[in-house]
Amino acid sequence: MTANLTTANDTTPNDRLTVAVLGPGGIGGLLAALLSRAGHRVICLAGDETARTLRTTGIHVRSGLFGEFTAEVEADTELREPVDACLIAVKATALDAALTRVPPTALGDALIVPFLNGVEHPQTLRTRYRPDRVAPAVIRAESTRVAPGEIGHASPFAEIDLTGDPVPHGHLDALAHALDAAGPTTRVLDDETATLWAKMSFLAPFALLTTHHALPLGEVRTRHREELTSLVEETAAVSRACGGPADPTQALARYDAFPPSTKSSMQRDAEAGRPLELDAIGGALLRAAEQHGVPAPVTARLVQKLRTAGH
Repeated sequence: MTANLTTANDTTPNDRLTVAVLGPGGIGGLLAALLSRAGHRVICLAGDETARTLRTTGIHVRSGLFGEFTAEVEADTELREPVDACLIAVKATALDAALTRVPPTALGDALIVPFLNGVEHPQTLRTRYRPDRVAPAVIRAESTRVAPGEIGHASPFAEIDLTGDPVPHGHLDALAHALDAAGPTTRVLDDETATLWAKMSFLAPFALLTTHHALPLGEVRTRHREELTSLVEETAAVSRACGGPADPTQALARYDAFPPSTKSSMQRDAEAGRPLELDAIGGALLRAAEQHGVPAPVTARLVQKLRTAGH
């Protein structure tokens, strides 16, 4: 993939990509629909029932930012041809099983772009796929799969940071251009560790506290302000030790700027009785804290309580 792209099925340089999307849920479905609307070829990878639905009806998006529209996509249960990029948008709890839909031999020279929560998944993917093609991304957006092929994008923003220390910069820039032109504000960042920990530092307190208290962010930041502040400071200390950003004041200001009704994806999973990404978020934070000798008592208490509650 270069700035003047050659697609997987076209020998003429142009700007049309072929993109596979593994997990067309809240985030994957939104990105699949936006890329398709922008003129790219999109192949969604999912189970039989979801794949049939997407082939028949496409993906319908309701978004205050991007409007209401329906986009046609292709769909299959497994990747069967080379693509330019494969976006991985499944939950961490489903990653191992979902990767069977993406055989390494089918990818060609594709970028593998995981939009997963946490900081440990890039290494997992680099043991399975070409290390210099794994380009982790983080996205800031509240988007939910209402039903197969039905996506509700609630946040007034959608922002993507694309990174990947061993990935050629031209590949990252080309994909970032396609994503940015499709809708989400997208930038390429040089430091993979800092990029992932910037997201983790924000996500962990948000996810753990909204899920534990079963409250939206607005009530957490007012009724449980002291606990939120302690957890933000603790998470920032771990991030700093790992080489990531550490600014608790800025993090708290970001929480205060969010709409008060905002819920974390972990909280929504708990409400729906789905498995939680507790190990990928809270567990990973505790493992990093232990590795670097950083005390994390608030995180440990919340993770233990959520595990005890059956999560």
